[in-house]
Amino acid sequence: MTGESKPAPLREAYDKLLAATEGKAAPLSAKARRARTVARLAAVQALYQMELAGAGVEAVVREFTDHRFDGDIEGETLAEADEVFFAELVHGVVAEQTAIDGAIVHRLAAGWRLERLDATLRAILRAGAWELIRRPDVPIEVAIDEYVEITKSFFEGPEPGFVNGALDGIARDARG
Repeated sequence: MTGESKPAPLREAYDKLLAATEGKAAPLSAKARRARTVARLAAVQALYQMELAGAGVEAVVREFTDHRFDGDIEGETLAEADEVFFAELVHGVVAEQTAIDGAIVHRLAAGWRLERLDATLRAILRAGAWELIRRPDVPIEVAIDEYVEITKSFFEGPEPGFVNGALDGIARDARG
């Protein structure tokens, strides 16, 4: 989880994620579920980009809403994302990053620091933790499953199990 396996390219991750989430039951319509899935993936990408490039939240959200959602991922057309959900998620993680990071660190093994995790994993955990803590309207199972699938779309090693365990613990802490 500290770089043992390299994240998959974004286009490959996007294709895997959409294939994995097809047909899953949820309270939203199929179109709305897909839009949320794309928004979550985009939020992870945005958070990753912000951390590596040091870009500000407003600039990154604007870049995604103005160019990426109508544009493409690595040359391929992106499905429509729930842009409102995306913006709320990214803004929420940034505004509450200290608390979100604290919730994640609480669920890491003794002696582990958040900085030891791969940047993609940090982005996934931050988005998932924020959603579990601040969006009680999203069922726990849906949020955890989506972020585990996002993780699987980037990693083939132990990372999905790690994300599942961490987010499950965060959900228990946040929602009882």
